[in-house]
Amino acid sequence: MTASVAHCPALFLTAPASNQGKTTITAALARYFTNQGKVVRVFKTGPDYLDPQILAQASKQPVEQLDIWMAGDDYCQDKLYQAAQVADLILVEGAMGMFDGDPSSADLAARFGIPMAIVMDVKGMAQTAAAVATGLANFRDDVEVAGLIANRCGSERHAELIRDALPESLPLLATLKRDEEVTLPERHLGLVQADEVKEELEIRFEAAVEWLKATKDTGLLALPKAVAFLPIKTSSENQATEQRLAGKTIAVAKDAAFSFIYDANLIALQSMGAEVVFFSPLKDQALPEADALWLPGGYPELHAKALSENIAMRQAIQAFYQAGKGILAECGGMLYSLGELTDLNEVCYPMLGILEGQGSMRGKRGCQGMQTAVIPQGEIRGHAHHRSRSANTPEPVGHGRRQRHPAPGEAIYQQQGLTASYLHLFFPSNLDVTAKIFLGKGHSSLDKRH
Repeated sequence: MTASVAHCPALFLTAPASNQGKTTITAALARYFTNQGKVVRVFKTGPDYLDPQILAQASKQPVEQLDIWMAGDDYCQDKLYQAAQVADLILVEGAMGMFDGDPSSADLAARFGIPMAIVMDVKGMAQTAAAVATGLANFRDDVEVAGLIANRCGSERHAELIRDALPESLPLLATLKRDEEVTLPERHLGLVQADEVKEELEIRFEAAVEWLKATKDTGLLALPKAVAFLPIKTSSENQATEQRLAGKTIAVAKDAAFSFIYDANLIALQSMGAEVVFFSPLKDQALPEADALWLPGGYPELHAKALSENIAMRQAIQAFYQAGKGILAECGGMLYSLGELTDLNEVCYPMLGILEGQGSMRGKRGCQGMQTAVIPQGEIRGHAHHRSRSANTPEPVGHGRRQRHPAPGEAIYQQQGLTASYLHLFFPSNLDVTAKIFLGKGHSSLDKRH
């Protein structure tokens, strides 16, 4: 039987640039409608670990990534279709500016017919805000813009100047006053992890609901129009029907030091038959019984002392490595794998030492961007986002291929069963390569041994 079209109200929150308040407003909307008893499914565009944590707590629902380049068109379509079958409202938060990136937020919204609301910090301008919003709304014919959300609006007179300058085709959906009580806490790579500030976030979410309700422009407080979401002809999960990891247990590091984990990656591992268990390199003294390890990214630099002092865990992972089992170490996980790590206070701590080299933090300057990991097992997509550097590392087996630049991307290292890199991989982009990494297949040292 052919699957039917699913209809669901949907809104895509975008902006002319970063730091306009998209996440704060998306979280506020999610909590506002959740408080009304509605099921709100939120998606975040592009590679992001911190915003989804915040949005998941606000909506009380899982939050996943949508990115046509990283995940594929069918994957995004299938995720939206599945959400539309259970949700009363779908919200999508864009990344950077409306037309930034390739593909951009506008590309994604146009592809799936989701109307966009422009979030703009209007502090320091009035009629110019209307001009910028009108320019964005008319820049492309294939993008539908529902209206403008004027954030940090100083007064009713300020709002009136913007409202009167907008064309009838572009309504002012909300005028939100400056209110530091709803601003979300931040850290050097973005927002603070939700688990660290759960109670504070709850206070801010509820304050944000009142913040939304105080607007005199109430267009944002009504459900947006329904969008028709189509099923894909072939399920995006079909490539997982081969149980490549059946009978395998994968232990995933998850605590305050390691938390950059896509829900989609966990779902991908489980779809291939793996059992996923979690452990804490900070607190646990032993590894769970497992066939492979995943050391994801996070903030090891904030917990370097505690990681270093957990000798029992370091020895357990070293023994796991010596056994030749599969280990994936991404970004912060790679820093943990090195011989030592120098933290933000320039204090040096010994780490696992399963990968030769040293890691060190480097303040505010960092590296980021979409890349394809090119390794002996094949190609898999991901991204880099870090403010550290590594030195004296082994010869890499490959490098990331940048999305739009010919220079080599991040180095990728493989030895024994270990795969380590600054790249954060998106497993659904190539399940076959993902399985080989965790099985330790394709590593040169393993090939020689067998």
